[in-house]
Amino acid sequence: MTDAPDKQLLHFVFGGELKDLNGTEFRDLTKVDIVGIFSDYATAVQAWRSKSQATVDNAHMRYFVVHLHRLLDPSKGER
Repeated sequence: MTDAPDKQLLHFVFGGELKDLNGTEFRDLTKVDIVGIFSDYATAVQAWRSKSQATVDNAHMRYFVVHLHRLLDPSKGER
């Protein structure tokens, strides 16, 4: 029996300093940190966690994981 490769589910990790702790608007768009695009959620979370922990001293710094596969094909949802 052959193992089928896991389905590629792209995730985008990025972040930066926010204007307001309760919002998602960046203070300076030219300084947004593009961490990368990852082929699965677990790898994306690992990158997100690493960046988030590295900037823990700045309360305004936030990193996000975006499910690109949902944006590219919203009809497929979680599959």
